[in-house]
Amino acid sequence: MAPGWWTEAVIYQIYPRSFADSDSDGIGDLPGITARLGHLAELGVDAVWLSPFYPSPQADAGYDVADYRDVDPLFGSLADADRLIAEARAKGLKVIVDLVPNHTSSAHRWFRAAVAAAPGSPERGRYIFRDGLGPDGAEPPNDWQSVFGGPAWTRLVEPDGRPGQWYLHLFDTAQPDLNWDNPEIRAEFLDVLRFWLDRGVDGFRVDVAHGLIKQADLANWEEPQEILSGNEADKPRPPMWDQDGVHEVYREWRRVLDSYDGDRILVAEAWVEPAERIARYVRPDEMHQAFNFEYLLAAWTAPTQYAVITRSLEATDAVGAPTTWVLSNHDVIRHASRLGLSAQGGRPNGIGIGDPQPDAALGLRRGRAATLLMLALPGSAYLYQGEELGLPEHTTLPDESRQDPTWERSGHTQRGRDGCRVPIPWEADAPSYGFGPTDASWLPQPPLWAEYALDRQRGVAGSTYETYRTALRLRREHALGRGTLEWLSSGDEVLSFRNGGLTVLTNFGTAAVPPPAGELLHSSAPLDADGRVPTDVTVWVRHS
Repeated sequence: MAPGWWTEAVIYQIYPRSFADSDSDGIGDLPGITARLGHLAELGVDAVWLSPFYPSPQADAGYDVADYRDVDPLFGSLADADRLIAEARAKGLKVIVDLVPNHTSSAHRWFRAAVAAAPGSPERGRYIFRDGLGPDGAEPPNDWQSVFGGPAWTRLVEPDGRPGQWYLHLFDTAQPDLNWDNPEIRAEFLDVLRFWLDRGVDGFRVDVAHGLIKQADLANWEEPQEILSGNEADKPRPPMWDQDGVHEVYREWRRVLDSYDGDRILVAEAWVEPAERIARYVRPDEMHQAFNFEYLLAAWTAPTQYAVITRSLEATDAVGAPTTWVLSNHDVIRHASRLGLSAQGGRPNGIGIGDPQPDAALGLRRGRAATLLMLALPGSAYLYQGEELGLPEHTTLPDESRQDPTWERSGHTQRGRDGCRVPIPWEADAPSYGFGPTDASWLPQPPLWAEYALDRQRGVAGSTYETYRTALRLRREHALGRGTLEWLSSGDEVLSFRNGGLTVLTNFGTAAVPPPAGELLHSSAPLDADGRVPTDVTVWVRHS
């Protein structure tokens, strides 16, 4: 049997509100996406993943879902979603939609019913309500903290006006966590899966896939409460993340997807370490893919890259699953800027005015080299909208324009994710750089966007766009996604490996090095005058 399409696919993430605006309101929408699908076909990706477009108060840019079976008028209609899916299929593109099962919006009909109902009621049983601590219940039920800052519990005012129970929200107060020990929740999401599968989607990216099940005793956790905390091999797992019970949920989901014709897939957003733990999500009867965040966070050094790539491949090989590779998404600083920071590794939670600024030229040079390294690896790769243009983070976004709830909930200490979500530029001299028909843009675009616009790069040899396009064509021609990695060099300054008929070399050192023997097919930047590979450059060479 041929391997599924996802095992080697390049999947392009679209953040709907920032991709293309069709109706001049400054917010991207589904018709705008449909009109720009030709760009993705020309680029050479295999599938698109759409961040949430469901009805939502937009407290967290749509990750607070009020109705899982409809489209927010901000983005269009169900008919628009159907047209997008059909047009994508006509262009040879698969469509993956976001699913947010850890929490709903506080505007969801279920949560409104829970607030109106009594403690201990079936309505409250859909969420995680608890009495407070202390003689008057004024203290939260435990010490958990929200990922966005502040306590993870909010106290209700009961219908009679008295202070009442507390509800859990691992993210914003407007995102109450669901109780996945309740069979009604499980049945509801099986139906949601079928609703979108019946409309023709090819899969689901599952938000906070490691968070659905909480430790039964809701034990205190004294470590810093971050989405990727406490998962190291030498520490206990935190009681709110990566509990073993999540796996039965996904086994049930997998049975639903397998009942449909075609290869429909589940993709886990699971901030889990070590690699062996994330591999549990992609065992043969569970999900098909899981994002490789350890790779995204890895420092730009040869030893670190070698270790993470090797560990990732070994972990997924052990369960017979493909490895995924990702450098940017809607939650992290764009890698064209992140790799230009003086401190390597980790992920600062936003960059703003007054913060240490990345070296833009260095970041783009390393970013292109990292991309060519990533796209040469066996497995599946994810791209984030605009990275094919070399877009940096908007690191001077005015603080008064910020909309990420992290900014307010952290007491203005964490600037959050807005800098990677700024609407992308299509045309240098058009209003809003071609994002929409007018200058309206839900986050302000920086003046430097013009130099990154698609129309300034299409057809220009050596541009970031053409570098990506060539890499994706060669990746497909040489079947790199379903190849096998054979290390040739893994020292402190150079990484080199073979995959099929290509030799790939990345120079992390300070001095230029000779390229591998053979025909140079692609390079992230020009070789030097002596034909050597400069610092922070990746080359693809056909074996001699």
